[in-house]
Amino acid sequence: MNEAGFAEAEVIADLAADRHYRPDLLLSSTAARCRQTTQAWQRAFNEGIDIFYVDEMYNARSETYLSLIAAQAEAPSVMLVGHNPTMEATLEAMIGEDLLHAALPSGFPTSGLAVLDHDDSAANGKNRWRLVDFLAPGK
Repeated sequence: MNEAGFAEAEVIADLAADRHYRPDLLLSSTAARCRQTTQAWQRAFNEGIDIFYVDEMYNARSETYLSLIAAQAEAPSVMLVGHNPTMEATLEAMIGEDLLHAALPSGFPTSGLAVLDHDDSAANGKNRWRLVDFLAPGK
């Protein structure tokens, strides 16, 4: 990650901290850029986040990311630090194509953070995820 990329990751992590978007658990790809992004989050939240580096996140499909999320059902909040286009495809699978394109007409940007809320009571498993906020550099 270049200096500008790390600066963007730091800005988003700081903004997330200001808005109290602290994840209880962070799952990160083992790629160097993802590790650097994770370091920005550790700094912003004073290293109080449980972090696991997951080899399977590199070159994965959205189904892998969704399985990782589902496997963490006991965690109050989970964050993924991964790769595009998989991050965007995962968000689309969670909130639907129409909502994704309405919220992110230019796609999921580098260093973007989608904040979602999960509703276990949603009928038939539809619309279980709701996009609460989206943080991106320069916004």
